[in-house]
Amino acid sequence: MKKRWIALGVVALIGAGGYWGFQENKYRLPGMIQDWRDPVQPNHAVVWQQGPGAVPATAPGTKRPPNIILIVADDLGWNDISLNGGGVAGGIVKTPNIDALARQGLNFTTAYAANATCSPSRAAMMTGRYPTRFGFEFTAVPTAFAENLAHGGGLGPLKAVFHKELITDDIPDYPDMGVPPSEITIAEAVKAAGYHTIHIGKWHLGEAPRLQPNAQGFDESLAILAGGAKFLPDDDPDTVNAKLPWDPIDRFIWANLRHAVTFNGGKRFHPQGHMTDYFAAEAEKAIDANKNRPFFMYLAFNAPHTPLQATREEYDRLPQIKDHKTRVYGAMIAQLDRRIGDVMAKLKQAGIDDNTLVIFTSDNGGAWYTGIPHLNAPYRGWKATFFEGGIRTPFFMRWPGHIAPGSTRADVTGHIDIYSTIAAAAGAKVPTDRIVDSQNILAGPAHRQAMYWRSGDYRVVRAGDWKLQVTKRPEKVRLYNLAVDPTEQHDVSAQEPQRVAQLRAMIEAQNKGMAKPIWPGLIEGPVRIDVPLNAPWKDGQDYIYWTN
Repeated sequence: MKKRWIALGVVALIGAGGYWGFQENKYRLPGMIQDWRDPVQPNHAVVWQQGPGAVPATAPGTKRPPNIILIVADDLGWNDISLNGGGVAGGIVKTPNIDALARQGLNFTTAYAANATCSPSRAAMMTGRYPTRFGFEFTAVPTAFAENLAHGGGLGPLKAVFHKELITDDIPDYPDMGVPPSEITIAEAVKAAGYHTIHIGKWHLGEAPRLQPNAQGFDESLAILAGGAKFLPDDDPDTVNAKLPWDPIDRFIWANLRHAVTFNGGKRFHPQGHMTDYFAAEAEKAIDANKNRPFFMYLAFNAPHTPLQATREEYDRLPQIKDHKTRVYGAMIAQLDRRIGDVMAKLKQAGIDDNTLVIFTSDNGGAWYTGIPHLNAPYRGWKATFFEGGIRTPFFMRWPGHIAPGSTRADVTGHIDIYSTIAAAAGAKVPTDRIVDSQNILAGPAHRQAMYWRSGDYRVVRAGDWKLQVTKRPEKVRLYNLAVDPTEQHDVSAQEPQRVAQLRAMIEAQNKGMAKPIWPGLIEGPVRIDVPLNAPWKDGQDYIYWTN
């Protein structure tokens, strides 16, 4: 089926007179084919299912279960939150509403993303399991995307590696790359406990009907099914765009993404206005519709992931930021923060603030390809690396009356523990017929020997304060004592050979229980650890190759 659609797209492109030239622009094919199959329709209103008109009576001595909202930002860097490191552009951009979630609740200061890119991280949040347990090792992307990166993903003397030999007939079509239906999502778990389940925003866990949110436990879903979308049309008078000519990912995004959403698996249509505003406004409407019954909402903003697009109003508020791309990026974060504040205000207006557990995190660290330095300061590394900058993530929980304001905890936790924590709050059952890696961290610190990360031949473990990174390109081990070196400046592997051997053995033992990837990592691309993509190449710069 995949080959048939690609062939039809090629015919359409050539039949158009070769307007772009196929060889130079074949990366446009995924968007063109989707436009042909599912044209974007005009905006229309979303009608959320209405819950009871009043709070149902409960038996004496019982309490209504809490509402639960999981808010996930996309590629938000550690230093993008003013509470953590000051904020974008040397602290010009503040995030008071996101900061308030931590100050009014619990700030987990040593929390980790389940992966350094978005799809596997989200798969872990939804299942409570290492995504490598069920073969979800790599971020879902079209084959044409990987091939495009191979042609434009070199870095100085380092060339991208495209594994064309891994393209076989048994690779799933891109829409079939997702969380298998056999997994029990957190939406399915809380729905069985009597919750109404709502998804708003990015999905990126499968686009085929059997993998979409409505088939994975969500009663309602207003979705970007793919890895991203445009926040506004390119030429909208209200948008300020920042394109990144040094980045092949950005080139692919602008060519193929659309300003579009779907509702409950229907046809694509244009959202009303900027995507961040739209998702927040619809979340407010959904809260109003469900204020009298327990609900679980997965609110997955696509900001500040590329494409970088700000509203003109938000952009105009930051004239003191002189660099254009940084100003657009900062405006996107300021807008995200403001709209999260609006969602929190709606909870109070609806009278359910005290009975709502709100969890906030980002799917991974800030991206190297934005060309903006210090997004993850003080940590080294970026999205697509397992250095702390790629996987150390903000992680806040707020639940008045249950979580003391201003609480902090430094125990090692993160995305993997979201599932069991939500299940415990909701009174839902955690599956017992499979290994579940998640633990309820509101009951206290998780009890585990170590945390693990894997993407192809790049393998990492953190056990206690020790963190070992093993890479194939370059063939190297890096050992850090995070107790004294949290920013991973001093590799002590040469001084600690026994500890290296011990941690390597732990990685190997854990890998034996993982599944074969459902689809292969077709591209290995170089990422420098300490500088963004647009920085000039200099010999001696530290780097890793990331597989996807």
